[in-house]
Amino acid sequence: MLRRATSILAFAVLAGFTSVAPARAYLPPPLVTLNHQLRSLASRVHAAIALDVLDLETGYNAGFNAAKSMPAASTIKLPVMVEVFAQLEAGRFDLQHRVTLTASDKDYGSGELCDAPAGTTYPVSDLVEKMIDVSDNTATNMLIRFVGRQSINLRMEELGLDRTHLAGDVRTSGWSIRRTLRTSPADLVRLLTLMAKHKLIDEWSSNEMIAILEADRINTLLPEPLPPDVLIAHKTGSLNDTLNDAGIVFASDAPYVIAVMTTALPSADLGRSFIRSVSRITYNDELRFAQWRQAAEPQSSSAMTSPDAGYWSGNQPTTTAPGDTQGDASTETQPGAPAGGVDDAPTPQPGLDGVRR
Repeated sequence: MLRRATSILAFAVLAGFTSVAPARAYLPPPLVTLNHQLRSLASRVHAAIALDVLDLETGYNAGFNAAKSMPAASTIKLPVMVEVFAQLEAGRFDLQHRVTLTASDKDYGSGELCDAPAGTTYPVSDLVEKMIDVSDNTATNMLIRFVGRQSINLRMEELGLDRTHLAGDVRTSGWSIRRTLRTSPADLVRLLTLMAKHKLIDEWSSNEMIAILEADRINTLLPEPLPPDVLIAHKTGSLNDTLNDAGIVFASDAPYVIAVMTTALPSADLGRSFIRSVSRITYNDELRFAQWRQAAEPQSSSAMTSPDAGYWSGNQPTTTAPGDTQGDASTETQPGAPAGGVDDAPTPQPGLDGVRR
């Protein structure tokens, strides 16, 4: 069966979220601390760094170079999955529709479908799971061909993801993948925020995508420092000098969305250490922020909203630092909200049955 229990829990946790976007000129004290810690940590890493954190209860952001265009690696599989579900909802196919593997689909950077003979067919449900949960590049290329690369790009543009673009398929054999697959932390956070609020395509699609992301078997980055009982729906991405992770963290009383992107790393170990540190700091400060909110609520019903919040109630444009070099960009950015290498061996997960609910 589809993995539904955690999605239902996610829906219950998120049901009470506020929809008012706070003023970017103001940050509550706990998030000022988080923002300072993240910037300080990023400034000490000799690599290109970009990250974004959005508190789902309030809409406040903290981060560093959030709008910076970065090599997406396998985080580009998030937009591919979204387009699959958009076309599924439009009735163009169902999850049991079978797609035929061609020789041109094959990429040997990650996954096992590259070893299958051309002409083998797979249901869409299997391809989506393999693309996300074990980061299979061949499954990804099959889905890109099936739904159309231009359709994926257009969908991301319609959703306000102006730094997300697929200029080609997933090809890990050359350096060009760093140019052909691009996104930003702000774009990934925007996409995942819509998903967390069950507004990405529709409620059913958002729930199913969250369930798939919760089953990601590559859990050595953002999830590694989190308590074992904290659910995270996320997608990693890696090249030999690039490590990324983006996800929804269902922390108790403090759910948030986070995307951390690194490239031009001198070593993968440095990237892992940095992303884990960001994850640990963010989790701890988000819990402190939740406690701060609870303490402030009895004193004033408006304690969490800056006086000019109404002016900023719409989505705000982000600023971008050109190229993949370290540099600072807007911190309180309002997100509109070989590739895919496996760091650790995956563990078995249940399958996708395609039953709509």
